[in-house]
Amino acid sequence: MKNSLLILLLFFSIKLAAQPKVVPQEVMEKTYQEIQTPYKYGIVFKHRDSTKLIDSPTIFRKNNRWYMTYIVFDGQGYETWLAQSKDLRHWQEKGRILSFTEKTWDANQKAGYLALVNTKWAGDYGVEKFRGKYWMSYLGGNSKGYEAGELGVGMAHSQTLNPPTEWTRLAHPVLQSKDNDARWFEKKVIYKSLIIRDKQKLTGHPFVMYYNAKGDTANYESIGMAVSDDLLNWKRLGDQPIITRYKGICGDAQIARIGEVYVLFYFGAFWKPGAFERFASSYDLVNWTDWNGPDLIAPSESYDQQYAHKPWVIKWKNTVYHFYNAVGKQGRVLALATSKPLKG
Repeated sequence: MKNSLLILLLFFSIKLAAQPKVVPQEVMEKTYQEIQTPYKYGIVFKHRDSTKLIDSPTIFRKNNRWYMTYIVFDGQGYETWLAQSKDLRHWQEKGRILSFTEKTWDANQKAGYLALVNTKWAGDYGVEKFRGKYWMSYLGGNSKGYEAGELGVGMAHSQTLNPPTEWTRLAHPVLQSKDNDARWFEKKVIYKSLIIRDKQKLTGHPFVMYYNAKGDTANYESIGMAVSDDLLNWKRLGDQPIITRYKGICGDAQIARIGEVYVLFYFGAFWKPGAFERFASSYDLVNWTDWNGPDLIAPSESYDQQYAHKPWVIKWKNTVYHFYNAVGKQGRVLALATSKPLKG
């Protein structure tokens, strides 16, 4: 009888330990209070040529300067550029780092997203090297047009972040929708990616990639994940997306670590009107509790009246800065919202 009781207790202990740990509502509420940015500062960066569209900011810091990688669409496809700032509000174009090429798998699409940016909330926002190089994942493809043709995730590396130079790219994509191990929700298109370093190896691997993708049987985008030991070889993790609404779009993840909680910023679109910013929280980078409260940012101004989406959020000197892609009467530009009013 005693042995049977011990076995039963052990069974329930194992079963309980295997259950995903949900982030409590009170922690979600506290997180929302910490990250919300109700004050829209306005447009902080737009292309000097009004016919070109800019998108997808990644913000980092080096040598007491702020930098941003961003992508430019000119009708042919995506290229990736670098900008610099002293104060996070005024940005100066520095140069191109991923350019159009010929007769390559990624000839006309190179939308880059800097990898291994420090995820610590209110941290230094520096960028880590791996094997002596900086790394970047990018959305690649050889068809002309807006995210046209067969797309995939490419990897590029560089010895330097600034001054801008052309990054060295791997010859082949590291993830595509046609891969043999592609899951049901990613068999049509893979889009934007984000790579972080997890020194705790919560997934069993040091590098974690989040990316949004569309399936071949459902016309919506979800966020999935993959893991790697070397940034070159990636293994998909799990059978299901980590964030989805089974309609519209959930995409463009960014990760911040606030204490013991990981926060995944992302945008939602078309499962209710427009495009807007949301978040989810996790203790293990795998199982996510989605916020069910108000949007972090939603369309409200002339410059973001159509879409307010694609986040990059940091906390610096007690102010939260929420950069996002705004689409409205000023075209496709980069805008900023903050946790407190900014002077000037």
